[in-house]
Amino acid sequence: MEIISHCVWLYFRFPLSLREVEELMLERGVIVSYESIRRWCLKFGQAYANALRRRRPRPGDKWHLDEVFIKINGEQKYLWRAVDQDGNVLDILVQNRRDKAAARRFFRRLLMETGSVPRVVVTDKLRSYGAAHREVMPCVEHRQSKYLNNRAENSHQPTRQRERAMKGFRSVGGAQRFLAAFSGISPHFRPRRHRFTAHDYRTEMHHRFTTWRIVTGCAPEDA
Repeated sequence: MEIISHCVWLYFRFPLSLREVEELMLERGVIVSYESIRRWCLKFGQAYANALRRRRPRPGDKWHLDEVFIKINGEQKYLWRAVDQDGNVLDILVQNRRDKAAARRFFRRLLMETGSVPRVVVTDKLRSYGAAHREVMPCVEHRQSKYLNNRAENSHQPTRQRERAMKGFRSVGGAQRFLAAFSGISPHFRPRRHRFTAHDYRTEMHHRFTTWRIVTGCAPEDA
């Protein structure tokens, strides 16, 4: 399991291709094909991401929502993302449109996935948000401003970096599967470093690696 978890960590944590992960493992004396790494990432990536999410505290009560276009096999699609006020990714969803129906679907999925209702929802001025908000969560305060939603917009940056490294996504299903696991694993290893001293950062990362070893079965729960 240590080899599998290490390969999955390398692939989702850094902008590496499967062949580059294969090469890094070869340098360590481990012979594994990139196809095996691909199958491991598909089989275990989402499970590891789900286990990490279950260990996080309940999401904050202020949600930031945003959508950006992504190219999938040459066609324009939209990646919807929600984060709380601490930058924790609540959910992502790849959809064909950004109309009222798409916003409504994302709102309902968010409420189901998180099992909670926010105090405030912050979005840009896309009208679809307002229409869906009035229908799905009318009692929740809705703030619309292009200046208040930097938290969600900044959360897209790692995805853009991976999209460039992977030279785009080939299918909607493939993009959804990768980004669902990526948004659960990558942020776990990206604490807000500017808030830590060097010593505190190393301590925090030690705790996060310990959690990773536990959820991947490489260390006991009481480690």
